[in-house]
Amino acid sequence: MTEPSWRPDGGGNLVVQANNADYLPTLPDGSFRLIYVDPPFNTGRVQSRQQTTMVRSDEGSRIGFGGRSYETIKGALHSYDDIFSDYWAFLEPRLLEAWRLLAEDGTLYLHLDYREVHYAKVMLDAIFGRECFLNEIIWAYDYGARSKRRWPTKHDNILVYVKNPSKYHFDSAEVDREPYMAPGLVTAAKRELGKLPTDVWWHTIVSPTGKEKTGYPTQKPEGLLRRIVSASSRPGDWVLDFFAGSGTLGAVAAGLGRHFVCVDQNPQAIEVMSRRLGNCADVVVPATDRPA
Repeated sequence: MTEPSWRPDGGGNLVVQANNADYLPTLPDGSFRLIYVDPPFNTGRVQSRQQTTMVRSDEGSRIGFGGRSYETIKGALHSYDDIFSDYWAFLEPRLLEAWRLLAEDGTLYLHLDYREVHYAKVMLDAIFGRECFLNEIIWAYDYGARSKRRWPTKHDNILVYVKNPSKYHFDSAEVDREPYMAPGLVTAAKRELGKLPTDVWWHTIVSPTGKEKTGYPTQKPEGLLRRIVSASSRPGDWVLDFFAGSGTLGAVAAGLGRHFVCVDQNPQAIEVMSRRLGNCADVVVPATDRPA
């Protein structure tokens, strides 16, 4: 690991192991076209997930295709605390830094859920200004809660704010299209092209058995981040995630020709990102975050 070398005019991508409250103030004003953050949701519990692998074994207890037997091999357990006694004292200074770090035509995407999103909207109105609110995106998915005592919770909320409402970058031509829900009501040409997504995004979670899965809890699907990065940044732009977790923003940014900085304090997150991003980024530990 090396010392970080921030060069807003170019240079390599960074995975930074640091407390973001300490690291963000070291970055120059207006450095990023896009900031996406997926902070802990303040669920009041420890989030954890263990990755498992199925391997052929004559002693295995699971029977698969063709009667073959398999054994389940458990991998590393990834976890983090999602409990804060004063959530907003924790989040507010980081959102103030996000405003400072955005370029004049930049955009912030703040990913939360129903527990805190209403308070976040009020806070971001104060930090950015109500005129800078662009959208509330609803990400609806098809896995998880099965409650029979209330409507099962099947969506997250993504608040979108821009630094300058008269200058922000948004390129709808670069966004993936969706099938029409009533294709018979539109022309053949429109059916072929598909429609621009609305502020409700139907997208499945990361498949528990898919290649994209890292085993990190709360990992978000690349399709979700690809839409965000494509719409709100250009090739060659710098993008930032300072609650980087499994590094989905970095993986998507690298594939789309953007530069990225991914920050996380959790050593397990750094380990996952190091494996996932490979040679796409330098892993750095600022001197202030190194153990004595």
